[in-house]
Parts: sequence; structure tokens; C-alpha cells
Amino acid sequence: MKKFMDADFLLSTPTAQKLFHGVAEKMPIVDYHCHINPKEICEDRRFKNITQVWLGGDHYKWRLMRSAGVDEKYITGDASDREKFQKWAESLELAIGNPLYHWSHLELQRYFGYEGILNGRTAETVWNLCNEKLQNDPDMTVRGLIRQSNVRLICTTDDPVDTLEYHDRIAADDSFDVKVLPAWRPDKAMNIEKPEYLDYLAKLEAAAGVKIDSFAALKKALHIRMDYFDKRGCTVSDHAVEYMMYAPASEEEIEQIFASRLAGNAVSREEERKFKTAFLQFAASEYTKRDWGMQIHFGCRRDNNGEMYRKLGPDTGYDCISNYAPSSEMAAFLDSLHEAGNLPKVVLYSLNPNDNAAITTILGCFQDGSIAGRIQQGSAWWFNDHKVGMTEQMTTLANEGDLAGFLGMLTDSRSFLSYTRHEYFRRILCELIGGWVENGEYPDDEEALTRILKGICYNNAVRYFRFPVSEE
Repeated sequence: MKKFMDADFLLSTPTAQKLFHGVAEKMPIVDYHCHINPKEICEDRRFKNITQVWLGGDHYKWRLMRSAGVDEKYITGDASDREKFQKWAESLELAIGNPLYHWSHLELQRYFGYEGILNGRTAETVWNLCNEKLQNDPDMTVRGLIRQSNVRLICTTDDPVDTLEYHDRIAADDSFDVKVLPAWRPDKAMNIEKPEYLDYLAKLEAAAGVKIDSFAALKKALHIRMDYFDKRGCTVSDHAVEYMMYAPASEEEIEQIFASRLAGNAVSREEERKFKTAFLQFAASEYTKRDWGMQIHFGCRRDNNGEMYRKLGPDTGYDCISNYAPSSEMAAFLDSLHEAGNLPKVVLYSLNPNDNAAITTILGCFQDGSIAGRIQQGSAWWFNDHKVGMTEQMTTLANEGDLAGFLGMLTDSRSFLSYTRHEYFRRILCELIGGWVENGEYPDDEEALTRILKGICYNNAVRYFRFPVSEE
């Protein structure tokens, strides 16, 4: 029997162990998609206790606690931080097979030096150990955690109206050598069906200094704000859509839809589809001019529990996989960009693992010689970033496309301890590739394997997004 989560955790063969310890483990991190707060990086926040850094906004953990029968008081309610931590420890103890069990213990090992098991009986010991380090260790501030994790660059997720003041302050601070760049996330400008849409346009008007009285004016305002982001090093955009839709319409029709919405009218489902198609086509054209990458996340049905949405708002653990993602519309949308000469670098993520094969075959229809993997499948996302989901995603990509050109892992997290997810991913990657080598499906070519691993872990993303850090 193997020891629980030892040095060779998830690495079952000598080749997998050699690849991880010799190459992947040593590679730096570029976190090109996350939801951490640049203000906390700028101010180098120190957390008072482990609950603040672990449970404050982590809806992965909240979902597990609810499933374990924990009352909401101990999740998002007014219970004390110590009480919330106790309930989390008791929930984790029974989470066999859940990646949260591995993530949590990796974080305890790497950041707190705790090699034991967290459960209801050990919670007091772990609480005291973690809090002592968080309060007194000079390396346990936000910046210290980032440095410990060997992170070279972070892309936060930022709205077009954001001032990016904290990015400016971080860039001007010579004492912190990790790059923190904005990433463009214009969902609020696209979601014309939302009740708060007109209120958002007023904010965008103020930020861009443009009266938004037409779709053309909206595009002008977004162009101005893109220039603002571009000057601050932005090379990454991100869009969240229900599915990758394609409903073409004339400029005149889009202007009519937008004018009707400005007048306070609701939009039909078909009008929404047409507007969002036009919006994404415009965005893609701008990204092509700027050589930005375009990330598209889809396959999620959000805020399913109406009562809890009204109480807690979005991103609180009530989203699920959507099984509606017509690959024909995805292909048609990409082809419309290609025909217009406006196809940027695109990364496609689906929350539904059943979409893996469709995505990987669509990728091959639009590759060219400009860069390896111009059109990418993103890493196993959200409900799929576990051993089975990552293995299936990478295996499908290898079967149908170019795994060696893959951009690798991202945290997609709000926690500064989540960088151990890169280690988790890299162990799974080395186990997969090591198994192929051990089985005689790929030669034991150290030079080629090293190049492939360095690319997936770090170098591919640096090249793809033109990040201002050196390759390894």
C-alpha cells in the first residue's frame, strides 16, 4: 500500500516519477485565468486565519459542505470562523474521491508543512498551526504566497469599466517582480437581456467618455477601453456564454435591437442570439488587430436555485453543467470570423465533458502556420478539473489534435492557495504521458519529452499570449 499523498502521489510508474520530479515540478507558473483580487496583491494582504483564505469565497467547498448536510449558517452565514472551519474539516473527512480532498491536503503540505490528515478530530491542531503561520510568518502574505508558488505572471479578470488602478500600482512597485496583468472580460456589455443592462451602460459611458446611443457607439466605447487595457499589458480576453451561438444579422437589424433595448424594452431570445453573435464578432475583430487571445467559456447553466440566488447572489455554488452546445453553431461562428479575416487566437472551454471530442475536431478546421495551436481547447474546467476530467480532456486532445501545443493549467480561482492545482495537474499529466512511454506507445526520448512537458506546463502559454516573461 502506498503512503497517503507522498512524494510520488498519483505517479505510478518510474517514468512518470522521473518526468514530474525531473521536469514538471520545477517549472514556473503563468496563471492566465483567475479571479483573485488585484487590490489584495497590491496591498499585500495578510489573512487573519485559515477560514479567511480557504472558505471566504470558495464555492467548491460550499457545495461540498451543503451536500454533507451542513447548515448554511456555517457556510455563508454568521457562524464564527472557527465554527466554519470545524464544519469544513468534518465535511472533508468523508469526501473520498473528491479533488477537494487532494487540493486541501496539498495546500496544507506545501504552505503550512502539515503532513497529517485534516478531519473533525484534528481540526483544532490544524487551525492553530495554520493561524500561527498566517499571522507571524513573513512569507505568508498574499505576495509571499505567490512567490512561494513560483508564479511568474498572473492575469486577473477585469471589467471594461475597471480603473486598473491596482495594476498600475503593482507595476510601479519594484519590490514585487511578479507580473500582474489585466484580462478583458466584457460580459456585462454583451448581456443585453439582463435587467441591469442599461445601468451598466451608464457606467461604461462614464469610463469611456462616450455617449452610448447606438450599437456603433457601444463599439466605440469598448474600443477606447480596449486601448486603455492594451496600454497596461493586456493580451488576454475572456467571455462567458451559455453556449457558442451563431445567429447572423445585418448591421441595421442589430441597431434596431439595441435601440429597442435602450428604450427599455425586453429582447426576445432570437434577438439576444443575434446581438451576442454581432458583439462577439466585433470583439474578435478587435482582438485580431491587437493579437489578443480570445477565451470562450460555455456549457454552464448558472444560478439555478432562485431562492439562494436572491439571498447570496451569483458565484455561490448553484451552477451546473448545461448539455446544450451545438457544435455546428460553434464551427459556423469560427468560420464567419475566418471568412472576414478576423479570427484571433481562440481558446474554447466547455463545462460539459461530452463536448471534448466535438471541440478537438473543430480545432483542426481552423489551424494555420502562424502559431502552434492557434485554436485551442482549454484545460478541463471547473467541475472537470479532477483526475478523471483532466485525463479525459488531455487524452481526447492527444487523440484528435496536438497535446504538445496545449496551454496547460490555470487556477480559475479566488484563493491564493490554489496554485497547488498546477502541481495536481502536472502530476496527472506526467502519469498520463509516463504511462504511454512505459507501454511502448511513445519512445523514452528525454529531449522530446522534456520539450513537451515544459511547453504544456509553462512555455506554450508564454508564447501564445505574448507574456513579458522569459521561457524556460
